[in-house]
Amino acid sequence: MKESLRYALLEAQLELARQASRSVVLVVTGHAAAGKTALINELNHRLENRLTEVHALAPSSEERERPYWWRYWRRLPARGRVGVFVHGWYGDALFARTEQRLGEGAFHDRLAEIRAFEAELAAENVAIVKLWLDIDRDVQGRHLKALWHDPERAWQVKDHDWQRHLQYHALDALGREMREATEADHAPWLRLAGGPEETPIKALAQRLVAAMAGPLPDVESPLTTPTAGIGAPPRLSDLDAASPEAMDKATYRERLKEAQARLAGNAREIQRRRIPVVLAFEGQDAAGKGGCIHRLTSALDARQYRVHRIAAPSEEERAHPWAWRFWQRLPLDGRVAIFDRSWYGRVLVECVEGLAEPAAWRRGYDEIRRFERQLLAHGAVLGKLFLAVDKDEQLRRFRARAETPHKRHKLTEEDWRNRERWDDYRRAIDDIFVHTHDVDGGWALIDANDKRRARLAVLDHVNRLLEARLAEPR
Repeated sequence: MKESLRYALLEAQLELARQASRSVVLVVTGHAAAGKTALINELNHRLENRLTEVHALAPSSEERERPYWWRYWRRLPARGRVGVFVHGWYGDALFARTEQRLGEGAFHDRLAEIRAFEAELAAENVAIVKLWLDIDRDVQGRHLKALWHDPERAWQVKDHDWQRHLQYHALDALGREMREATEADHAPWLRLAGGPEETPIKALAQRLVAAMAGPLPDVESPLTTPTAGIGAPPRLSDLDAASPEAMDKATYRERLKEAQARLAGNAREIQRRRIPVVLAFEGQDAAGKGGCIHRLTSALDARQYRVHRIAAPSEEERAHPWAWRFWQRLPLDGRVAIFDRSWYGRVLVECVEGLAEPAAWRRGYDEIRRFERQLLAHGAVLGKLFLAVDKDEQLRRFRARAETPHKRHKLTEEDWRNRERWDDYRRAIDDIFVHTHDVDGGWALIDANDKRRARLAVLDHVNRLLEARLAEPR
């Protein structure tokens, strides 16, 4: 590599870190013995290592106990940094299809997931560079034999390298199909010749400089339309009729004890069968989410669950794509993750308050549905509960909080400001139901005007979700 290009690469990376307005993801894949390791090592010598992270992944037991994409979401570089993935999601798909671990339909489904994943990253200012290293089959065979017979380099050749040499033509054809299916303006492929006689570092460095310093391509963000044929979504107006009278305390306590005992039994079986559970609680201010969650967790083993209270994103979270902080919090198989407010803030608070650009929250519907489908595909139980109160009941609770010393901290200026936009929030909530109510991830709309009835309704809904899953054939 010419010194001028080497300095240009380093300067582009340092400027990338100074501006911290984008991150760069490099995926290096291709044929065996094409020089991927040597190329990445050479690239590392040219880059600032403190700003670069290299990932060569074999899935760990922890990763197998979470949805497939978790392993990649959690390793995405923050803005200002470069993440290098050896094979990455492309190697997973390619080798699984070659070895018949993925059927043809599942392979095409994975490619569609890859296209959506990369579009989501690109829309969040992630510059994507994808490199395929080619090598002639005969050259590959000679190179593997030369390495194998060299005592100092024989360790570089693994059993799977010989296997991939035997599968060369299948890998080549599938690689071509994979590249064609995932080519995009925001994630183009760079195809270079590799092998012992090739030095593709110059072309790769030029592409990286462009990714670090060049203009970012536009990413189309189509509006989501409601899915037909999944049943009518709930609407807040469904609760506009007068709520039933308040439940007396004695009846409540007896029913609460029964519901919690039922939940404790279901939760033990869920843990035994290694089924993950994700519960998302949304609701109007003062609707009682915290109280419902407390009654729920009182029936669970403290080692089995974690409650995530979602507020404004931290500095670290803002440095990553929007969905990153939710992927970070997903539970292991057999565990329960409870979100007190959730990813729906993207299309609720951020939408109504103008905290996100219109293009961002509009594409949020697609991103949310895709995220939830991936949870379900992994086998998670997904519960989405919205607690609703009417405007008069909310005012009564606000005033009660203001007058109660140990509850005053719960009432903020933001709560009063949100109340002034009551009708805007109602419209946004109904839009959420329309766009994200699905057969396996449907919404439970809870009338929360009476706290006791609401808590029992939440417990009953969660119990029914768990019991429905436990009744399925293993």
